[in-house]
Amino acid sequence: MDDRRSKPRLSVNLDAVWHGGEERHSAQITDLSEGGCYLDTVGEVLAGEIVAFRVLLPDGDWLYLEGEVRHHRHGRGFGVQFVELNEEQSTNLARLLQIAKEAGPEAPAISADLVED
Repeated sequence: MDDRRSKPRLSVNLDAVWHGGEERHSAQITDLSEGGCYLDTVGEVLAGEIVAFRVLLPDGDWLYLEGEVRHHRHGRGFGVQFVELNEEQSTNLARLLQIAKEAGPEAPAISADLVED
């Protein structure tokens, strides 16, 4: 993304699963903010599309989010702006961002293993 972001993004390494049409795709979330994230994935999306996805949190719980695709790179991934976060989603997202901030810029990114349900 470019400098139009209203919230700073933090480097993370979180496993995620997103749904595009009838298909389910795996992804890595490589940066994250209160307003959106980037999903590193090979699945295809269109700008403006609303994408539902689940993020595996470091404690093993899942965080369900939806975002509007703001930009995409064919075969590489896409950035989303979160839409309609409820209180629980906002709280879990804030907790996740706090963990990433506490890890600091010199520490390895947050990481978790993907567990399929």
